[in-house]
Amino acid sequence: MDYPNDQAPGAPIRSGIPEHGRIPKYYAVKARIAVLLDELGEGGLLPTERELAQSHEVSRETVRQALRELLLEGRLRRQGRGTVVAGPKLEQPLSLASYTEGVRRQGLRPGRNLIGLDRFPCPEALAAEVGVERGEPVWHLERVLLADDERVGLESTYVGVARVPGLDTEFDPDSSFYAYLRDALGIAFGDADERIETVLATPREALLIGTPPALPMLLIHRLSRDTDGRPLERVRTLFRGDRFSFSAHLRGERQS
Repeated sequence: MDYPNDQAPGAPIRSGIPEHGRIPKYYAVKARIAVLLDELGEGGLLPTERELAQSHEVSRETVRQALRELLLEGRLRRQGRGTVVAGPKLEQPLSLASYTEGVRRQGLRPGRNLIGLDRFPCPEALAAEVGVERGEPVWHLERVLLADDERVGLESTYVGVARVPGLDTEFDPDSSFYAYLRDALGIAFGDADERIETVLATPREALLIGTPPALPMLLIHRLSRDTDGRPLERVRTLFRGDRFSFSAHLRGERQS
């Protein structure tokens, strides 16, 4: 296969153009607009759909389709009645570090808006995951995740009331739950299992995060245990697909 000399290692091979060279018109427009985004830089205001259609000699619907993909990819964002060039995606490490720590490492200000803190009898399906018996009380903590006041995700945490009895009175919902467990209760995380999938937000979730329902989301399920191996929490976190990427450091198995 013929690789262009300027092909970035992480870019689509041949810039996504099939070997036969025939590409949809909207994709060609999208590629030209992507070059314009690099010239404008972060925060730069994009020309209107009408202006782009005229300059590229295509229909407004063709431009609209190209812009939709760039929006979904996180290259653009809406601002007021216009569209501007978005900044780089937030990179969240796949580790037992908290969301707060991950965002701070990128020079941004983490935050959370409390949606609700409820206490209810634990159903059987959840009991083993948080280490309680069926019917024992559990907390459900739901918060919108913020980065520099921008809504970027939605987090639901389930934990047994017996492990964190003062969650409703002692915990600041705008702060790190992991830091509270460590500093106030002396509970340390030992390990966790995570599963990641791509989903669409429900209408309620999209409203809370402030995104269109058609925007792809990254959904992480986490089951955490303490250093004694006891189940501790179950977390369901939605991250905006246009604002987040995830990274992990992998090691090979040692040969004995």
